[in-house]
Amino acid sequence: MMRMKNNLVFIVMLFFGAIFSLGNTEPIQDKKLLLEFIENIPHSPFINWDINTSACSNWTGVTCNHNRTSVIAVRLPALSLEGSLPLNTLSRLSNLQILSLRSNGLSGLFPSDFYNLKNLTSLHLQCNGFYGPLPTNLSFWNNLSVLNLSHNRFNGSIDPSISSLTHLTVLSLANNSLSGEIPDFSSASLQVLDLSNNNFTGTVPQSLMRFPSSAFLGNNLVPQGLMLPTVSYYSSGASKKSKLGHSAILGIVIGSCVFVLGLLTLLMVFWVSKKEGRKQNVQRSVRKEKKVKGIEKLKSTSENGNENGNGSLVFFEGSSLAFNLEDLLRASAEVLGKGTFGITYKAALEESSAVVVKRLLGINVTRREFEQQMEIVGKTVHENVVPLRAYYYSKDEKLMVYDYFNQGSVSSMLHANRGADRTPLDWDSRLRIAIGAARGITHIHTQDSRKLVHGNIKASNTFLNQQHYGCVSDLGLAAIMNPTLAQVMKSGGYQAPEIADTKKVYQASDVYSFGVLLLELLTGKSPTHATCSNDTVHLVRWVQSVVQEEWTAEVFDVELLRYPNIEEEMVEMLQIGMQCVAKSPEQRPKMAEVVTLMESIRADEQRLL
Repeated sequence: MMRMKNNLVFIVMLFFGAIFSLGNTEPIQDKKLLLEFIENIPHSPFINWDINTSACSNWTGVTCNHNRTSVIAVRLPALSLEGSLPLNTLSRLSNLQILSLRSNGLSGLFPSDFYNLKNLTSLHLQCNGFYGPLPTNLSFWNNLSVLNLSHNRFNGSIDPSISSLTHLTVLSLANNSLSGEIPDFSSASLQVLDLSNNNFTGTVPQSLMRFPSSAFLGNNLVPQGLMLPTVSYYSSGASKKSKLGHSAILGIVIGSCVFVLGLLTLLMVFWVSKKEGRKQNVQRSVRKEKKVKGIEKLKSTSENGNENGNGSLVFFEGSSLAFNLEDLLRASAEVLGKGTFGITYKAALEESSAVVVKRLLGINVTRREFEQQMEIVGKTVHENVVPLRAYYYSKDEKLMVYDYFNQGSVSSMLHANRGADRTPLDWDSRLRIAIGAARGITHIHTQDSRKLVHGNIKASNTFLNQQHYGCVSDLGLAAIMNPTLAQVMKSGGYQAPEIADTKKVYQASDVYSFGVLLLELLTGKSPTHATCSNDTVHLVRWVQSVVQEEWTAEVFDVELLRYPNIEEEMVEMLQIGMQCVAKSPEQRPKMAEVVTLMESIRADEQRLL
């Protein structure tokens, strides 16, 4: 019996000893190689690699395998890496599977030592300054599934050995200076292809014709089967061979140029005369809409009488504000922005307090309809909904008065001044913003017999309350807009797909817009943003494509990479966001479900308070 007891104690000691050993394992050799790499290349000060900290737990952009014996992923996007890559550093990470150095200032030839990365599955070098020929002998990377070398200065041709990459699912070589013919390298696994904006010639191989024409635009390619002079791929001039002589063509060109030049001259004369006529009006408009003494444009209206009797502001019960319309008109006003529903001013009152005044545009409703909607909005009281303090109605002017938030909107926190001296919005703050905004929208959806819709959820309408949780503003204005909702359609990537067909907003549309806001918080990117080549990218489609190709870690804002132990929470939040932006409204969760899902990410909610 004693012997069995001793054996049991020994086994328990071995078990806990193994756990302790596992918890303290570090890939020492890989760690030294990474430090050698970062010490030999200019980089952002945000990279927190230190010999005395855990590479697997704390280092920016580093992922280890499950037993922490080797580094399997290095992701250093947009961290100001500059110059040539140090040789024999990253290439000696023998188990490296994912390498992302996108959006930096790297230059030089393609690193030849990368051939040593036999386990590489994803390589992202886009948006740098690499030049020279593409890599050859690609058979060394027989596990490669994603290769993105776009937006560099590579030249030469595509090596035929690319056909040996039988697991390749994504290939992007766009926006380089590549030439020659495109080899036939298609395989069943290839799903995404982009060879646009190069100097390729010849025809598109038959096996690649399944990809959209946009994959080949900006080259000197000939449509399959036509023997024509080289033109841009699928251009209108490729449909038939020219039968005109050189002299005739030259005459047509010269005549066309003369005609166009004459037309442009007439247009310029007309434009200059119109510009001079408009100049005074524009200057007056700018003076009034920037920092001015009073909201001048309202004065003439208030003096002419209106449908609101004495032209007074209507305050809601519980408001501590005490001023009248004339006080507002005399206040020093500053334009904060021009949004979907009108112009927003900061008005500084004489008692040193400030309010936000939204001057509504495009409102074509009766006084009764307007006041009914304002009453619904004014009664929607919640800590995560910016309260409407007062409103004003006349035939020509409609105003709404809110509290002023001196820290600005979530949009300005995310996107303003993303330079080296910027204070990043950390993960806990973003989580509070998301949970707070979701709670506010959920409350809105319970109002007016569960029919109330916000209609304009976006980062510029989201602020922080006193507890630093998100709260939403601009409630209910979609209901009194022009029936065409023409301005809502311009809301910058937040609008749900069904709005284009129905011209109406629904609670499910709010869920979609909130999903876009979630993706914005996770990625740090605007709903529509420009790539390094100034192409416009829609955030939802970009995230969906990245997640589909299992590059999930490529989605997250580089400013979040410095915070340890949050990737699991970010992935959970990303999954919620993806549910919210489902194309079909029926597939989206209700906002109450969204709140439950997000609150479960942090079981100990007190950590956020």
